Amino acid sequence: MRRVAVTGIGVICPLGNSAAEVYNNAHGGHSGVHRIDTPFAKRLLAPLAASVKRFDGTNDFEAPRLRMLDRVSQFALVAAKQALDTAGRCVPACDRSRTGVFVGTGMGGCMSNDEGYNTLYGDASNRIKPYTVLLGMHSAPAAWISLEHDLHGPSLTYSTACASSAVAIGEAWLRIASGSLDSAIAGGAEAPLAFGSLKAWEALRTLATIDPTEPAASCKPFSSNRSGMVLGEGAAMLVLEPWEHAVAREATIYGEILGYGLTTDASHITRPSVEGQAAAMRAALQSAALSPSDIDMINAHGTGTLANDVAETAAIKVVFGARATQIPISATKALHGHLLGAAGALECVLSLLSLQHGTALPTMHLQSPDPSCDLDYVPNMARDGVTASTMISNSFAFGGTNAVLVLGAAANH
Repeated sequence: MRRVAVTGIGVICPLGNSAAEVYNNAHGGHSGVHRIDTPFAKRLLAPLAASVKRFDGTNDFEAPRLRMLDRVSQFALVAAKQALDTAGRCVPACDRSRTGVFVGTGMGGCMSNDEGYNTLYGDASNRIKPYTVLLGMHSAPAAWISLEHDLHGPSLTYSTACASSAVAIGEAWLRIASGSLDSAIAGGAEAPLAFGSLKAWEALRTLATIDPTEPAASCKPFSSNRSGMVLGEGAAMLVLEPWEHAVAREATIYGEILGYGLTTDASHITRPSVEGQAAAMRAALQSAALSPSDIDMINAHGTGTLANDVAETAAIKVVFGARATQIPISATKALHGHLLGAAGALECVLSLLSLQHGTALPTMHLQSPDPSCDLDYVPNMARDGVTASTMISNSFAFGGTNAVLVLGAAANH
């Protein structure tokens, strides 16, 4: 198995529109969660979201092209271009038939589908946009990235709910590590803030209530007064290539994918399983040829729901034993919300940047810890000067898919 380097990062999310901006806002504890002020907000029980700021597709795409791009594909294309720009000459110098695109999304072209249904049922009109199928299909973001950059390797879309983009990165890593591909763009994109989507998630009773004093603090992972998650949108993409190739071309290396674990609970469609989560972490460590004692930090799935946070705490204790209390654990969804299919990729980016800066990012809004969640969640303030070379990032999904990435600092070479 070849070592796999991360040589490009692209991100657009509620914390910012570049890797540096996103990291700085996460480090400073600045929340991207806010009240929704759209016309349908009054029909929501808790009109909250974490949306991308300062984004207008007309700045990035000409009108004829824009008509064929749902917001999810716009995010994916912008993040992919960023990643390739930061990677330098990776793709121009490679065999395009051996470069793949791996994208995770949970809800695909949700905005376009919602608009189409509103036209059909709400307005009782038959004038559906001619590109509705192309706008709404889950595979559109990956397909557009391949088209944009003339990439002829596999173009694959993974839709395993909240684990989708972690799976996409893990599967891309496997192909490069095994030698079947020479490079890949891997990550996730999500744009779920349509009215129908928000009402559907509301009906599941998993969304947070609005914090009475500070709406931006409504998502509170591992807190005793947590009430649920906040939906977010955006995209995060990585460029992956063999370590030797990256070193030979003197590329900037942001970190390394060391391993990947994947399990399925097969027990309940929404209830998390301690055993399944622990098995995924163990599988990831085994694939990286590491032991629990080798892990320096953890990025938690940390949704802020009652069930997940207790289960994840218990699973970490099962895997790491007595040492679990000594590992800094960050839950960044408190700040950027839950990007569903893109969450794993965004948190992978934040984890790589944490390793690069020697910082444990804060779990914000943790004023009242849950006694059942009694680990070191780096509460309310970033912890600088952390000596860390390895990290795991957890993504646990509805449907029972558990995906864990093991990451290494670039300095490890």
